[in-house]
Amino acid sequence: MTFAFDNSPVWLDLLGVFFFAVSGSLLAARKQIDIVGSLLLASLVGLGGGVIRDVILVIVPAAFTNPAYLAPPLLATVLVFFLFSSVQRYTSLLVLFDAAGLALFCMTGTLKALATGLNPVASVLLGVTTAVGGGLLRDITANEVPELFNPKDIYALPAFVGSSLTAVLWVLGVFNVLTAAGIAALVFTFRVLAWRRSWQAPLAVRGWQRRASDPGL
Repeated sequence: MTFAFDNSPVWLDLLGVFFFAVSGSLLAARKQIDIVGSLLLASLVGLGGGVIRDVILVIVPAAFTNPAYLAPPLLATVLVFFLFSSVQRYTSLLVLFDAAGLALFCMTGTLKALATGLNPVASVLLGVTTAVGGGLLRDITANEVPELFNPKDIYALPAFVGSSLTAVLWVLGVFNVLTAAGIAALVFTFRVLAWRRSWQAPLAVRGWQRRASDPGL
């Protein structure tokens, strides 16, 4: 039995919102932003990618039609408020939650695009946009260098792999709960390993070398 976005459980999308929202609240805590700002940053990263996706698809964003989408950012803000003081490894937690959100959103974004009639290539691109959009908004709003443009890390490529696999399996009619779990695990592992091992993509021009003295490198 194939797995379609329209009959998928809403909690899958909500779980992705929660994971991204926690990353936003963690960043707010590190930047010493107040709890209101933490909630706004959590909402921005958690809901931003989905809103971008739905606007491109010319439909009313799910965040504005289903009140349940407001719960994950609120829960994330409260959890970070009470637990952050005991968190010792902030960066690791942020990357882990961000990677989990990336793994889910690259699939749900691709599936929703396919369900609305977009071709597989366009659906993959929209899946990647859904996955990286919230994180990009989070980092820009918090005055951070976006992970998407970090030359010492790989961020969009895991989402592209996950979106591509989702589209291929959908077309073949073998996308189901088990294959979805496998894709999510692959994307999550790829993203975390890329961060831990400092994997890098080639620079924009062949022959260029990364210079340690460059700002942000």
